[in-house]
Amino acid sequence: MPLSRRGSGSITLASGQTLAIHTRTHDEEDLPHATKKTMADHLRKYEALFTLTPQRMRMIVEAFKEALELGLEKPSQVVPMIPTFVFGWPTGKETGDFIAVDLGGTNLRVCLVTLQGDGKFEITQSKYRLTEEQKQDDGQKLFDFCAECLRTFIDTNSSEPDGVLTPGEILPLGFTFSYPCTQERIDHGVLIRWTKGFGSPNTEGRDVAAMFNESIEKYQLPVKLTALINDTTGTLIASHYVNPRTKIACIFGTGCNAAYMEHVRDSDKIKSMGITDDVDMAINCEWGAFDSFVHEHLPRTKYDIIVDESSNKPAEQSFEKLISGRYLGEILRLVICELVDEGVLFLGQNTYKIEKPYVIDTAFLSLMESDPTDELLMIIGIFNHFFALETTLAERQFFRALAKLIGRRAARLSACGIAAIVSKMGYLDEGCSVGADGSLYNKYPGFADRIHEGLQDIFGEKGRNIVTHHAEDGSGVGSAIIAAMTKIRKEAGLYPNV
Repeated sequence: MPLSRRGSGSITLASGQTLAIHTRTHDEEDLPHATKKTMADHLRKYEALFTLTPQRMRMIVEAFKEALELGLEKPSQVVPMIPTFVFGWPTGKETGDFIAVDLGGTNLRVCLVTLQGDGKFEITQSKYRLTEEQKQDDGQKLFDFCAECLRTFIDTNSSEPDGVLTPGEILPLGFTFSYPCTQERIDHGVLIRWTKGFGSPNTEGRDVAAMFNESIEKYQLPVKLTALINDTTGTLIASHYVNPRTKIACIFGTGCNAAYMEHVRDSDKIKSMGITDDVDMAINCEWGAFDSFVHEHLPRTKYDIIVDESSNKPAEQSFEKLISGRYLGEILRLVICELVDEGVLFLGQNTYKIEKPYVIDTAFLSLMESDPTDELLMIIGIFNHFFALETTLAERQFFRALAKLIGRRAARLSACGIAAIVSKMGYLDEGCSVGADGSLYNKYPGFADRIHEGLQDIFGEKGRNIVTHHAEDGSGVGSAIIAAMTKIRKEAGLYPNV
């Protein structure tokens, strides 16, 4: 290959060997680097691109609110507002043993949850790592893997002296499937589309509960799939179980989503299912799809557009692609690569390692923001260890400031989604708690504080009435509680067909 503009490349020798070479325009001790002033000039440009004003946030909230209401009126909308068939809040009297299986974006988790009543529970769990190959393999093979792991978990716990899984026992199973599905009943769900980087063929448009049941029967497992839920719905129910002030639940992690409890009387779509006006039902918003296809409301930069167009689902999940942990590192990487191409960064150094998509993990942004040292030694380590690149202090200060801009935008956009639900449901004056979970919320420095700051920018002082807190385990405990609620509801003859 020819030498790149960055002074590195390779040539093929007559013997067939490849020789990597580097050219420098200065001596080794005097590598050309961007100056503090140069980086400050560039930072101003990115500040303008990634900063959300309170006025723009309020405009987004109004558009978001309209999208939520449209999704409640009609089926097949961009923000689908999916009925979950989870009726009302838990009473706290739910008891018994339940299995929860959670197919997440990174891991498969299997849990045994013992509900003890009065908001108390015990949980035993195991995690199984999902490979990238499994995420793209045939859909039925994916569910076979889930069944294999469930078999391993059951065998392990049944063989323990104090194991509660006894021979012949059939346990209700709550299946947390955190991808948008349409549901006609709680133990059914047709996958609308894969998100979070999944692409398993022969799955979209099919009933994933039926596919999992096929695998359960194949492995002769002593469970009955009672409820198919989204992790956000589980988070809503589990968080309210412990803290009754919780009215909304959100996930800010590999993906992003929200759930809340809606009045059936306010949804034409749910009323058309024969559900009476006087009950409430949890709604899985699937709000990561907000502003997809049309791109009228969100402040997308050219970097966001590149992320979108190069994704496995172009034009979809527009809100998620500005917020979720899967994409924030890639946005930062695209800015860095643009400055490399412009001859601003890493002159005379071989940058091929950083030119590979998604090599910058969002965890790197967390580390950059939280680096406590004057010399930003953490950032030195990241670029040196992972990308074999030397950095100056000016460059490191720029990287940290850029990470902060991207992370802050994500949090403020997250606040817009919360504000849309708060505004729609009229929760502002009395206030409410928002159960929040996911790696961004739990691990990214200042993410929660920036959400609260954003809510105050949108609502003024009343924004302080909306408080986020670390959510209870929705995909484990929440799934089990919903399985218990469903069992009780059906045994009581309340909407037994859904």
